[in-house]
Formats: sequence, structure tokens, C-alpha cells
Amino acid sequence: MHRGTAALMGVCLLTAAILYIGPLAILVGRRGTVEMVHVIAGIALPVPILVGWFSAAFRSDVRRLNRFVPADWAWLRNRNRRTNLLRVGKFNAGQKLNASFITGAIIVLLGTGLIMRFAAAWPLSLRTGATFVHDWLSYAVAVVVLGHIMFAMRDPVARAGMRTGVVPAAWAQDEHSEWADEVGASRPPSKRQAAG
Repeated sequence: MHRGTAALMGVCLLTAAILYIGPLAILVGRRGTVEMVHVIAGIALPVPILVGWFSAAFRSDVRRLNRFVPADWAWLRNRNRRTNLLRVGKFNAGQKLNASFITGAIIVLLGTGLIMRFAAAWPLSLRTGATFVHDWLSYAVAVVVLGHIMFAMRDPVARAGMRTGVVPAAWAQDEHSEWADEVGASRPPSKRQAAG
């Protein structure tokens, strides 16, 4: 689900850059094709999330992401977030905020994009508003996605965990101690890795 969303979001951001940045548009050309790829990727963007609902593990993660607990507020206030003193669950507050923002952005971008694509069906004021919201929200998404990638590049263990579904117990204890304790309590002592 994460890879599918990332790939579609990447296509949307890349094609948007080609459509809006003059030198890139001239370099690539084929504006109609680029626009069609952008529209198709944008319409498909919610699909990985919808497919994810068939997975009990995904629904469980959504429940975790959807709950802000007192430890999350402490995590946000703390300058040194990478400390074992903060009891963090499977997702820290930054990951929860990122997931909420991106999910909301996908919904808003899909709606405004459809208004822009089928412009003749809507009044001018709605088309103008949709274009304004779509453009500025796209800039915000680009910044958040770049930040997300930057944080991911700093943590090779987390990236490996995204690929394999498993992280070392020591990493889980350091980064997400509450979750590590929860997983450790439910697994036999011989299993020393935290499964995603």
C-alpha cells in the first residue's frame, strides 16, 4: 500500500512539475500525454488505500494512526525525539500527522482535480477555487513528501522494515519502545524481531 501510494504520488508530483514549470514543459513536450498521465495517476491515487482496507493489519495500523495519545503531545514538544525516555507506540506523532495530512490531501486533490478536469460541468467560481486549492495544496504536499523522504533516508533500518515487514528488536526498543514492549509481550522469547 505504501509503495503503491508513493509511486502514484511520485507520478502526480513529477507530471505536475512538468505541466507547471516552463523549462520542464519545453524539455518534455507532449503536454496532452503528460496531462493524461497526471489525471490517471491522480484518479488512481486512492486505490492503494482502498485495497488496503481488505487487510486486517492495515486496518489495525489505521486505528493506531488515528489516535493521538498524551505521549504524542510530549513527542511533539520534545526537542530530542530520539530518546528512549519517550514511550512511543508503533507510530510517532510525526508519522501520524503525516499520514493524516497526506490522506486528507489525496481526497481534496482528487476532488479539485476532477472539478478541473471536467470544468464544463461546474460554475466559474468553483473552477477558480478548485484550481487555487489544487495548486497550493500540491505545493504543500511536495514539501511534506520531500521531508518524508529526507527522514526516511536517515533511517535505513526503518526503510528495511518497510520492505521486509520486520525490524530488529533493539531498533524497535530504541525508536518505538511502547510498541516493542507490546510486540515482545505477545511473542515467544525466541522471536527477537518486531513484526510490522
